[in-house]
Amino acid sequence: MSEGLIAVLNAGSSSLKFAVFAGETVVRRGQVDRINSASSSAPARLSIAGDAQRAPIKQEISATNHEQVLDVLFEQFPELFGGTQLAGVGHRVVHGGAAFSAAVPVTDDVIAQLEALIPLAPLHAPHNLVPIKAIRWRLPDLPQVACFDTAFHAGQGPLEQMFALPRELYARGVRRYGFHGLSYEYIAATLPAVDARAAEGRTVVCHLGNGASMCAMLAGKSVASTMGFTALDGLVMGTRSGDIDPGVLLYLLQQEGMTPDELSTLLYHKSGLLGISGISSDMRDLEASDAPQAKQAVEYFCYRIARELGALAAVLGGLDALVFTAGIGENAPQVRARVCELSRWLGVSLDAAANTSKQTVIHAPDSAVHVLVLPTNEELVIARQVARVLGD
Repeated sequence: MSEGLIAVLNAGSSSLKFAVFAGETVVRRGQVDRINSASSSAPARLSIAGDAQRAPIKQEISATNHEQVLDVLFEQFPELFGGTQLAGVGHRVVHGGAAFSAAVPVTDDVIAQLEALIPLAPLHAPHNLVPIKAIRWRLPDLPQVACFDTAFHAGQGPLEQMFALPRELYARGVRRYGFHGLSYEYIAATLPAVDARAAEGRTVVCHLGNGASMCAMLAGKSVASTMGFTALDGLVMGTRSGDIDPGVLLYLLQQEGMTPDELSTLLYHKSGLLGISGISSDMRDLEASDAPQAKQAVEYFCYRIARELGALAAVLGGLDALVFTAGIGENAPQVRARVCELSRWLGVSLDAAANTSKQTVIHAPDSAVHVLVLPTNEELVIARQVARVLGD
């Protein structure tokens, strides 16, 4: 990686995560959450991890949007974004559309193109742009790099990218893109040191969190993904619906009289695990609940993963390895166990003790399919991409 420190920013709908890297080592990490939902009774919360020289920081801050959060960070922690050793800043950008298949330096033209892509990722894209613009205004000479969640999937073939719609729509960008690419890139880069068979063969990676998707990899390259045109597609998620018959959407618009904004709120914020259970979007809450609807939401989540695994295995022509990652994938052994049980027909056999012991390798010795649990690290991937772009 290039000399100098690299800051990484990941702006979500209600949070801003940040990290500063020296090479591949994190020297500062933190986040602000409860943004946009903050109030005088529940203000935004800033947390910065401590190290050998500095104590951890936990404090409430007076900020109700991303712009105000950045003002606080600039004023109270100038070393994060204004230090003399800072070589550049990398940003997670959820949607790169058809124009961006790799990380790029931020310019006025790039910002304009990203603004045009906001309708493709309305839940994420506006927040991704806030820190880019703020830093460009405050520190115009500091290099910034946009790193895209869609880029890892850009090499997929036309059959995986197209919808059965008129061709002119494909030419205008209506196609399958896939997401969580930064996470998948990290897993693909990590597999050779962990499991050569998974790295070189037919592997499905399950990125399971509040947002969830699956990616079929052949020798570490994306060949298919459960997410498509937007991050609504595929698996059921915390509050997002996943796959849904488009006729349902037409019915809700035409017969139930919903407006597009109401439909968007329904699909992005009121569906998924929250919608099915009526209790929570958090897998931990659902697993702890005795309510039948909570148990049904968990079972539906596992069922959809197993169903998609069969489809992705068909695309790959078989299955050599299955990898679980992200918040649920890394921390919910019951979900992993149920998915593997539903997938025994593929040759998946789990080691129950390994699965509950925080081990990396969790398949049984006689399993035809290797099963792994790998923590993801999207921030490190962004730092690597920034270093690569700045070094070109």
